[in-house]
Amino acid sequence: MERIPISKTGFRNLERELDRLKEERPEVIEAIKVAREEGDLRENAGYEAARERQGLLEARIKYIESRLATCQVVDLDTLDGETVLFGATVEIENVDTGETKRYTLLGPDEAEPNNGSISIQSPVGQALLGKEEGDDIIVNAPRGKINYEITAIEFLGEGKTALAAS
Repeated sequence: MERIPISKTGFRNLERELDRLKEERPEVIEAIKVAREEGDLRENAGYEAARERQGLLEARIKYIESRLATCQVVDLDTLDGETVLFGATVEIENVDTGETKRYTLLGPDEAEPNNGSISIQSPVGQALLGKEEGDDIIVNAPRGKINYEITAIEFLGEGKTALAAS
């Protein structure tokens, strides 16, 4: 079984979400019961909605439980070095446009590209792993290949990454 890296904060967030979802179960079961008492189930929109909600809830619970079992919790405060790896905050510059971007590389269940973190499994994350400052990377994007140069690598720790806003 492949171990999936996750920060301590990301792991705690998944645990909290799992607890919240499990607390919702009785409400969903009650909604199904109430809708069932309304009569004919073939044309009961409330019953269908409650059953759909239950299905989505149970699927998410199963997903999180399976993910938590495969997670390898990484303490971001212990990381450092000159090579890009999980937990690194990397600044890259588009060689053609000069545009710079800054990302923290995290696991797929905690990455939030709009908040400055990307998954180590994303195309950019994969291209960055193992590289050093000054290295060029090529990312295959939907609009074509993009050439970036790594201009900085930092290890900010748990409280100073995009996770701090979570």
